Amino acid sequence: MSRKKFFGTDGIRGRVGEYPITPDFFLKLGWALGQTLKNLKEPSVLIGKDTRLSGYMLETALASGLTAAGVHVYFLGPIPTPAVATLTQQLQAHLGIVISASHNPYPDNGFKCFDSFGNKLSDEKELEVERLLQQEIKVVDAKAMGRNYRLPTARADYMTFCRQSAPNLNLTGLKIAVDCAHGATYHVAPELLQELGATVVAIGVQPNGFNINDHVGSTDTKALSELVIKEHADLGIAFDGDGDRVIMVDETGAVLDGDDLLYIIAKHYLSLNKKIGGVVGTLMSNLGLELALAELNLPFVRVNVGDRHVLAKLQELNWLVGGETSGHIICLDKVSTGDGLASALQVLEALQSSHLKLSELRKGLVKLPQVMKNVRTQSNNHILQNEQVQAAIKAAEVALNGKGRVVLRPSGTEPVVRVMIEGEDHHKVTALVDELVAVVAQALD
Repeated sequence: MSRKKFFGTDGIRGRVGEYPITPDFFLKLGWALGQTLKNLKEPSVLIGKDTRLSGYMLETALASGLTAAGVHVYFLGPIPTPAVATLTQQLQAHLGIVISASHNPYPDNGFKCFDSFGNKLSDEKELEVERLLQQEIKVVDAKAMGRNYRLPTARADYMTFCRQSAPNLNLTGLKIAVDCAHGATYHVAPELLQELGATVVAIGVQPNGFNINDHVGSTDTKALSELVIKEHADLGIAFDGDGDRVIMVDETGAVLDGDDLLYIIAKHYLSLNKKIGGVVGTLMSNLGLELALAELNLPFVRVNVGDRHVLAKLQELNWLVGGETSGHIICLDKVSTGDGLASALQVLEALQSSHLKLSELRKGLVKLPQVMKNVRTQSNNHILQNEQVQAAIKAAEVALNGKGRVVLRPSGTEPVVRVMIEGEDHHKVTALVDELVAVVAQALD
């Protein structure tokens, strides 16, 4: 398969004002996407975004390109990424687009796209779009141009969908702390939890265009843990900037990552006699999750990082539950993509039916010490072929003596190389990570 120039692990992402996150590129991108729909009658596209100020500029440029290709555009406003996937299916639109850089800081922005079934675009479709980007824009006849609309019911429609994903959930009597990262869930998550009966205390719900993911959200849970303790809350829920990830905090302030949540949901599904088949994780999933699932007689398989890879494997195996340590969770009987809010509701259902505390629900999962560090770089394409790096990886594996894992991979969403090692002894793992990081940094220099 040809190598993609613009599309990474999760769409297109970069710093605003630097190519390709520029108005001219997004204009051309919109037109190229429109060309993939040109043989359809009345093609339509939904566009949602997170709370970054640059989203206004990019959605306008994108819509201009789409309408120039004869596509009708429906603006959803700030709304979680999974809401766009869901509404694309429900409204029978041909594509759903999200303008977001997810968990990245506000100077970044990006593009994600879903097909009419609510799935991320295939590699083949992304390559087709990249080929079309090389062509000159040709505007359709004035009578055939697309129109722009706003969809004011988008937020309410998504909340209805989330409620239906957990129809028996009643949160009366629970006090829940919520951190929305000043991002796309800032209005829907607290409101929905309150509607379900919970007492909600919220942070990260005052977006100003610049504070998204700034010391809040699923990538920085310190403030949420402190809030849970201060407010004597039963638990805390943290989303990332675009709402496709969720991390939770138990009543003691301890953090539950995606591995913990996968274990809880899988165990809950088993209690409901659902035939989930097994669980799909990634290269970064903790070995402890695999061992704990084995105790439940559930098989576990790993795929490359990225919820699109998790989804593809779930569909291939006809399994129901999969996700990433970072908090992308897919419950395939409920959603078609990683959905932070819908996944949180499944954990809350498990809490309700078990009559246990969140800290008790995770019992049975014993994680191995796992340390990950990032090495910043502008060019990481060939790091895995470097002889010194390969030798350092082998040395670390020998030191682990078969009782751990070494994972080194270039990020598909940030300019970093991720170095992760897990094993039985935390101090040993930390020392091995530091040694490997030093070799990787030297190789990149």
